[in-house]
Amino acid sequence: MPSRSARLGAGIARWAKGATAIPRRDPFAFAGLVLYFAFVLIAIFAHSLITHEPREILFDTNYDLARNLAPGGDHILGTTYSGRDIYSQLVMGTRGALVVGVTAAVCVVSIGTVIGLISGYFGGVTDTILMRLADIALGIPFLPFVIVLAAFLNPSQWNVVLGIALLLWPQSARVIRAQVMSLRERAFIEAARVTGAGPWRILFVHIAPNVLSLSFLYASIAVGWAILTEASISFLGFGPSDSVTWGYMLQDAYASQALGRGQYYWFVPPGLCIIAVVVAGFLISRGYEEILFPKLKD
Repeated sequence: MPSRSARLGAGIARWAKGATAIPRRDPFAFAGLVLYFAFVLIAIFAHSLITHEPREILFDTNYDLARNLAPGGDHILGTTYSGRDIYSQLVMGTRGALVVGVTAAVCVVSIGTVIGLISGYFGGVTDTILMRLADIALGIPFLPFVIVLAAFLNPSQWNVVLGIALLLWPQSARVIRAQVMSLRERAFIEAARVTGAGPWRILFVHIAPNVLSLSFLYASIAVGWAILTEASISFLGFGPSDSVTWGYMLQDAYASQALGRGQYYWFVPPGLCIIAVVVAGFLISRGYEEILFPKLKD
């Protein structure tokens, strides 16, 4: 008889096979994954792609500050008012954005999945307490909460991740809870109970692999939301000052009046990158929704 770890591994393998098959069947999910994959490659090889250190103040041959240079030559996207290379900041900002996005998404989905599993399976008082916590989290204004958290703690990417994880988990938890409430009445779960399987074994060995697709769906959405939130926090001046992100670039461009100077090459690229990541998450979620929930096509 296969061991518990072997059955769990087989369940996860079946989910992974189905999850990777979906992009091949849906062009929207495929396009979103291609966008994510491109940004991941840029983030991994960022140090090889940049032409200057992102925070290095540059000078020209006459030892004058190389500020507000137009795109061209050694500066593909020009330089900032402070004499920093915009292209290098954009490339390195990809790494910072994905670190925040992926970390926050993993935290949000992990919390939401575990709470949804426990709440949906056990029900009763446990379900009531966990869902009231979800209601409280949903009632707290998201962006002001993250701003206050970043203001009281030392500004850093991890504080932004903490704020996102504390408030965004209820959406995934509610959907997974509803799915678990349906699964716990299925025949294969009843068969597991008859064979003597305990509640935690049923929950994480038999039910969890069947809701991982939903978890992945919400993770793809959470990545975009996390990056958008980090950009908003940095733009408002509550982000980390020791690292370069797309939000930091927009805040720097705004403070230096780049729009009034007509320096579109400064703030348009990071804005487009933020849009691309959010759209990628939407495309993935749309593709997976139509396959996981076929009735949505009607």
